[in-house]
Amino acid sequence: MEKGHNEKNSKLEEMEVVKDEPEKVNYRGIKAMPYIIGNETFEKLGTIGTSSNLTVYLTTVFNMKNVSAATLMNVFTGTTNLTPLVGAFLSDAYFGRYKTLGFASISSFMGMLVIMFTAAISKLHPHHCESKDRMLCDSPTPWQLTFLLTGFGFLIIGAGGIRPCNLAFGADQFNPKTESGKRGINSFFNWYYFTFTFAMMVSLTFIVYVQSDINWALGLAIPTFLMFLSCVFFFIGTRIYVIVKPEGSPLTRIAQVIVAATKKRHLTLPENPEFALFNYIPANTINSRLPLTGQFRFLDKAAILTDDDKINPDGSAENPWRLSRMQQIEEVKCVMRILPIWASGIMFHVALVQMHTYAVFQALQSDRHFGSTKFEVPAASYIVFQFLSLTLWIPIYDRLLVPAIRKRTKVEGGITLLQRMGIGIVLSILTMLVSGLVEERRRSFAYSKPSLGTSPSGGGISSMSALWLILQLTLAGLAEAFNSIGQVEFYYKQFPENMRSIAGSMFFLTISMANYLSGFMVSVVHRTTNDASSGNWLAEDLNDGKLDYFYYMIAGLGVLNFGYFLVVARWYKYKDATKSSDDDENDAIEMAKAITKQPTEKQQV
Repeated sequence: MEKGHNEKNSKLEEMEVVKDEPEKVNYRGIKAMPYIIGNETFEKLGTIGTSSNLTVYLTTVFNMKNVSAATLMNVFTGTTNLTPLVGAFLSDAYFGRYKTLGFASISSFMGMLVIMFTAAISKLHPHHCESKDRMLCDSPTPWQLTFLLTGFGFLIIGAGGIRPCNLAFGADQFNPKTESGKRGINSFFNWYYFTFTFAMMVSLTFIVYVQSDINWALGLAIPTFLMFLSCVFFFIGTRIYVIVKPEGSPLTRIAQVIVAATKKRHLTLPENPEFALFNYIPANTINSRLPLTGQFRFLDKAAILTDDDKINPDGSAENPWRLSRMQQIEEVKCVMRILPIWASGIMFHVALVQMHTYAVFQALQSDRHFGSTKFEVPAASYIVFQFLSLTLWIPIYDRLLVPAIRKRTKVEGGITLLQRMGIGIVLSILTMLVSGLVEERRRSFAYSKPSLGTSPSGGGISSMSALWLILQLTLAGLAEAFNSIGQVEFYYKQFPENMRSIAGSMFFLTISMANYLSGFMVSVVHRTTNDASSGNWLAEDLNDGKLDYFYYMIAGLGVLNFGYFLVVARWYKYKDATKSSDDDENDAIEMAKAITKQPTEKQQV
């Protein structure tokens, strides 16, 4: 037995490493930036302009009830945020970022075009309803609803390709090994922030105003045309782009470890696994070296070298579905340790989802007049305060608070990423509590003071100023600044380097699950309280409902989620890599800020 063991060790030591010749790449970073930034700007103007006001569109043009519209938007946005995981896999394994982005951009344009047609062509939407009772209004016919959902489907496909690839494709245009390339990447991120903020302000003010107060067909035609320009800009720059070829999806390597460990589950681990297990290191790997850990030890069996396992001349396993490398196993362990932390983000985002569905309904039944003028601010435009809160807080936190806290804690970011995420969860709970209190005040005004008119849902408009909603929206923006940015930075740093496209997708997957859960909760609460003596919490007319109870319920679930987070955060072990880079640290921060400022759950409004 000892002789066989020595022979295996000798066999491992004699393996030769074959290095691939690096392919020369002609980086055109600065020259390619105008096309990519142009594509980004028009794409954001198009998608935010179309998606930010869809809840109002469904209730006013398609005569849907509030609960039905909120549920449909939860499902739509949930699916929109689920598909980036599929898009990342297809991009990494088969098509590459360029083809994925090109196809996704065209799909987004088609989706907006279809939705524009539903507003422009009278036969593609129900007749306009003047009745205050929405029960008397015509519902959309099956084929009208099918045409609308077709547009949603194109947008979902588009988001699945654009979100996991757009930032990475922009960074691909710069040489990360040169100082000029590093500066170019930082410049790209800065311009990305600027274009997103610009697109956000234009979409949530001008475009939303045109849609709600002038004409839906024109309001949807503007972002559709802008998305067409986005496609044009993207394809014009094709000849100068650096197009990185797909190298295979890391999800396949995760599956290989699980399959190999399952096949060898009956074997016994050796006493000295550091020396006895298969530990081949590819010459061209970009991943950090990870030490052997004691968590999830059952996976270590995938690296047991048996007589049936064959080794290639370069030292790699001939059948990776039977034999895995120790480093590959440790990378899978990294993912498994992250998953419990990831799960805590679902309930966190459920609170933020309400700011883009029921907060809009609150605005519709509040006084939205601008000062003493007759101009009414569109309900969906109030979401801009959440964006502003997030945008303004980031430089204050990074430039003022972090340096001061760092002196005390000696932690590079002032506080750890898990601490930052925990603060965000607490702020999301406060968001729900404040939302409930504001709703109590709004409903109290509706009953105690004269109504200002009738909302699209048929309910009376409270004389409470909609500016009170700024309180909850500001808190929601701060919660995002802590937890959402912390999440993405956490995934970027803790996932293995070759899984960074998956890392970005994990954030969107969290939002997806939150939207599905929110939709489920809305349906259950509506059905459960519909016949209750205390009244329907989510009534069509908010004045007759108990929306504040719904908010308080989410706050209670948030408290339980915070307790769960404290447990899993205490159990979590940070990735201890033997190779690190300050550049990776900076890229993580920049990528985190950029991803969280993409239109994710904000698209529900």
